[in-house]
Amino acid sequence: MIKPIDKITNETALENAIKVFKKKGIILPTFEQQKNPDTIPEKIKDELKNIGLWDFNPLNLFRITWKNEAKEKGGLFGTPTFIELPKELTGVNAKIVLMVGKYFPTGAHKVGAAYGCLAPRITTGEFDPTYHKAVWPSTGNYCRGGAFDSRLMGTEPIAILPEEMSQERFDWLKNIAKSTVIATYGSESNVKEIYDKCWELKRTRDDVVIFNQFDEFGNPAWHFNVTGSAIEDIYNLIKNENSRFAGYVSATGSAGTIAAGDYLRTLFPHIKVVASEALQCPTILRNGFGAHRIEGIGDKHIPWIHNVKNTDAVTAIDDEDPMRLLRLFNEPEGHKYLKTIGISDELISQLHLIGISGIGNLLSAIKTAKYFEMTSDDIIITIATDSADMYKSRVDELREERGQYNEIQAVKDFEKCMLGQQVDNMKELGYHDRKAIHNLKYFTWVEQQEKDVEDLNQLWNDRNIWNTMFNQVHRWDELINEFNERTGVLKKYL
Repeated sequence: MIKPIDKITNETALENAIKVFKKKGIILPTFEQQKNPDTIPEKIKDELKNIGLWDFNPLNLFRITWKNEAKEKGGLFGTPTFIELPKELTGVNAKIVLMVGKYFPTGAHKVGAAYGCLAPRITTGEFDPTYHKAVWPSTGNYCRGGAFDSRLMGTEPIAILPEEMSQERFDWLKNIAKSTVIATYGSESNVKEIYDKCWELKRTRDDVVIFNQFDEFGNPAWHFNVTGSAIEDIYNLIKNENSRFAGYVSATGSAGTIAAGDYLRTLFPHIKVVASEALQCPTILRNGFGAHRIEGIGDKHIPWIHNVKNTDAVTAIDDEDPMRLLRLFNEPEGHKYLKTIGISDELISQLHLIGISGIGNLLSAIKTAKYFEMTSDDIIITIATDSADMYKSRVDELREERGQYNEIQAVKDFEKCMLGQQVDNMKELGYHDRKAIHNLKYFTWVEQQEKDVEDLNQLWNDRNIWNTMFNQVHRWDELINEFNERTGVLKKYL
């Protein structure tokens, strides 16, 4: 039976955590504060003015929010950072908006998903920072976020990720976060190899706790409450009297970010929630497999925490398109060409805020607008999980492989990869399509990962289970407040 995390299970471990947090001066923010930073005590905001966005300072736990100012140091809070893309760039009438993840600590929103997994385990005594090591299996940003959160919460991180991920990821984990790093075989789509390493650790060590983003409900619960609310804020900022919130697009990845669609459905029942994946590994679209280059979206299986009943369509993006657009958006000759077709200097200066998976999401939004024949009154919101700043080595590799970028290549890339997106490799999902996708969880989670088939059936048949699991944060906030009261650290800021 799947149940929420709602009670203290080990008072000794909890007391150990309280001692660590008291000694190190650590305060846990509530999920409500991450959703609405206006509720953060003013004295904490005053101290944050002198703390860099990526600094390993416990107060940066309060910067796990979409509402950070777009500053590397000294920024506080405002509205979410987002980019509105005009028809001149997208080729569609619908307004496409990307919410920007760069201004989280570590440069990606995965610090939020990791917080949603670790904080409840600490406040219930399931994780003892004096004994346990936090293991973060990932295909990229999640293990970065987990390592950052672990260091801020007084525990040691172990990061597991495929060996072919970008060099920036490995350098930061090893040299900055001082993490134990385990590189597994393969690329973005080699998730099973990560799971195998987790099982090896669990069977050989009793001092590790695995925070598997693909089956930890803290991941989608954070996005349901915090990301979903931030998207609602953006829509309210940009809408007019004729606007219609028509679509939300997210790469499935660990199925955390797409859970914001479950929240948005409660407000906008007609919305189309669309999953994006790589054509080279079309797991949802065709039960397919393979390797791809859209870093940030693990695949070849259906995450345990994906509520596929709430997914209306799936798109598959050829991974060559985001790689070519990465150059168009970040090479000087690409910028020069974009100016000639009427793209403003302001927008061009923002394109580096969109990483590879963000470009994939953008292309899926274009396909969604075309498939559902959306108009200029329709708004689609999607996510730029991280920025191109994470992938400078990829741009260098492409330049070395393909030569210097030029205007002719820019024209080709824009025409083919942006304007040339069509509604092929896309499927609208009916009831039985969604059930078939859900049933694929059996082969990963029951046969390989030792989940109970009764739990798998509960995820499909229990009408209340997803609402229950996504709304745990209200109880978690109560536990966080009790925890902070016992450490006594928060009192000096009140």
